[in-house]
Amino acid sequence: MGEVVGAALVAHVPTMVLPEATRKELNQGEEISLVPGLHQMKAERLDPLAADTFVVFDAHWATTVEFVVSAHERRSGRYTSDELPRGMCQMPYDFPGDPELAMAMADEVTAAGSWMTAIDDPYLPIHYPTVNLLPFLQGDERWVSVSIPQTGEPDDFLLAGAAIGQAIAAGDRRVVLLASGAMSHTFWKLKELRAHEASNPAHIRTAEARDADHRRIDWFRSGDHARVIDTMPEYLRYKPEAMFGHYLMMVAAVGGRDCRAPGIPYSDYENSIGTGQIHMWFDI
Repeated sequence: MGEVVGAALVAHVPTMVLPEATRKELNQGEEISLVPGLHQMKAERLDPLAADTFVVFDAHWATTVEFVVSAHERRSGRYTSDELPRGMCQMPYDFPGDPELAMAMADEVTAAGSWMTAIDDPYLPIHYPTVNLLPFLQGDERWVSVSIPQTGEPDDFLLAGAAIGQAIAAGDRRVVLLASGAMSHTFWKLKELRAHEASNPAHIRTAEARDADHRRIDWFRSGDHARVIDTMPEYLRYKPEAMFGHYLMMVAAVGGRDCRAPGIPYSDYENSIGTGQIHMWFDI
């Protein structure tokens, strides 16, 4: 039997992969906590687990008519972001995939009443919520990325996540789930944003969004995932990245409303030009 052996909500902000001197220049001379946080998570949580596969719920991979899961034997190349090509430029990546698990996930999600396709096209684009984690978290495991349908709603993400959990249980893999995305996600406007690049959460776009994030962080800490799920209509007012589909799929795969896994922070709660960011590990 396969099992999910760990799960995390992780930030993927471009600042993480900038040179240290640049990070500190943008953050009033201090290192952002997101960088040492991922190194610490790998050392304390991921390495001891020796997982077979990491499944990344990629908040930038926006599909339209279905969920898609990467099903390549291996993905390698260089990544330049069309969004931020000055900072994320020709970044090398090379990792094995897990087509067997990807196919099983697609079959389970479709059988559950939604739509997921496993794609192994070598020209399929890759996105930085996956790529930016590699320098910090990659070991010998396989990596699979899952898209977030832009037409999805919370119940779609919960259904797909639960089916992904079933696919994992039916196989033989030890899997870590990585929900790669932000919390509240509204940027400062171009004329203003350079005054809000520091990580201090005082720069979150609105005080109301910051408070909404803090409430959910408190619920994560206490393992109250049911409350996070049940209050999604309220939270959507603060524009969580990808409709919080990355988190919803992750938590649904490990029990959804019945999940009681407490959240352990591996970073401070930080600002990224108006958006709320944190690394939070969930002991499964």
